[in-house]
Amino acid sequence: MNALFARIVVLVSGAAILVVETLATRLVAPYVGLTLESTSAVIGVALAGIAAGASLGGRWADVLPPRRVAAGALAVGGLGVLAVRPMVRVLGPALGPGPLAAIVLVAASTLVSVTALAMVTPSVTRARLAHVEGSGAVIGGLSAAGTVGSLAGVFLTGFVLVTLLPMGMILLVTAVACLVLAAVTAAVPTRRSVTGTAVAAAVLATALVAVPGRCDVDTVYYCASVRTDPADPDVRVLVLDDLDHSAVDMADAANLRFAYTRRFADAIDTAFPAGVPLDAVHIGGGGFTMPRWLAATRPGSASTVLEVDEGVVDLGRRELGVDGIPGVDVRIGDARSLLAAVPDASADVVVGDAFGARSVPWHLATAEFVADVHRVLRHDGVYVLNVIDHDPWQLLAAEVATLSHKFPHVAVLVRPEQLARGGGGNAVIVASDLPIDVAALAERAAVRGEPGSVLDGSAALRLAGDAPVLTDDWAPVDQLIS
Repeated sequence: MNALFARIVVLVSGAAILVVETLATRLVAPYVGLTLESTSAVIGVALAGIAAGASLGGRWADVLPPRRVAAGALAVGGLGVLAVRPMVRVLGPALGPGPLAAIVLVAASTLVSVTALAMVTPSVTRARLAHVEGSGAVIGGLSAAGTVGSLAGVFLTGFVLVTLLPMGMILLVTAVACLVLAAVTAAVPTRRSVTGTAVAAAVLATALVAVPGRCDVDTVYYCASVRTDPADPDVRVLVLDDLDHSAVDMADAANLRFAYTRRFADAIDTAFPAGVPLDAVHIGGGGFTMPRWLAATRPGSASTVLEVDEGVVDLGRRELGVDGIPGVDVRIGDARSLLAAVPDASADVVVGDAFGARSVPWHLATAEFVADVHRVLRHDGVYVLNVIDHDPWQLLAAEVATLSHKFPHVAVLVRPEQLARGGGGNAVIVASDLPIDVAALAERAAVRGEPGSVLDGSAALRLAGDAPVLTDDWAPVDQLIS
């Protein structure tokens, strides 16, 4: 095996490992959520596979022709890459969410491919080592080629490929590259081995496309889909990964279907006179439920929507009529970076409704971010924040403490049964520099059949207790919600 070809083989195998690892987080998210635990599971399983593959590749290359070991590893790795997505789609619904499920799902779907591809470098290295002299240069050069391949895999996938190609196509191209190299690497591939590999590849490639998934579209960040509510054909529900994120009544924008959006509306309507147009900044777009509601109930309102995922916005334009909402300015990018460019005292309302799976993204939950929200709000402005949590409500308590650190007036909107032992769901925090009309909020909740759903400032602080203020230095939102 000449030096150039050896480096190409190692580079491609290294790239393929990182393609699988980078996409695995997205592939498992619709079933186990996109959390720190699921990300850690992907990294942990990949490292375990790399370690196992390095050991096995070296051992087998000592007892078998190393070129054959490399070719076999590439073939198995390529077939494994083709199997990743079908395995996730078959096993994901059965395993469900949770940290343990994430580890099992990632291991079952990616461990074989990563382990096989990690065998390539030691076997190719063994094939290149003819003498002790110069072995350092061989080992170093191939190690560098593998690292360059890994860098190419992660950067090309994360920054380029996911914006150009569906995930299934990325996996298919990666697998084909591995299988072609396997055939070329084998000194004399037999007809039986080529036929068997081709048949297996054809079956797995078909499964890659044919096994149904949950997405209308794979965006950069989400498996996204829009479904019609079976109880009301006018209502469309935006599903991101494994959660219903937004509900939109296409016939009546003022009809808010989710409880937390009704709480948003209560907070806004008690803070400002009815019908008065408002300037709002929305942290997260989703189905654009609240911009749509503001435009319908307060004509002339201006909504600046900060949404990180352009694919979600495009889906909303196609399926939810987002382009037809008046007064909406969509800005694509990370909400924290985009909010920094919003002028001081330019908003009446900031709506916090951004999620990475079940939790507020950590950098949008800290005191530093809250300070920027406070900067953007006018003196009589209101910040409303949607928080998903459950008993013992550690994340909600920490968020109340964090908002209270900057805003003198804070209230929490949550049904009493949610706060009971074993309860959970969405809670809304309302924060303002001016006193919050708690009585009006309570009256609105009671009219809807939700008495006792408003915690005033003192009750909110009791809920917070001694919870710490979240900061950029310490904000373990995934662990708090767990």
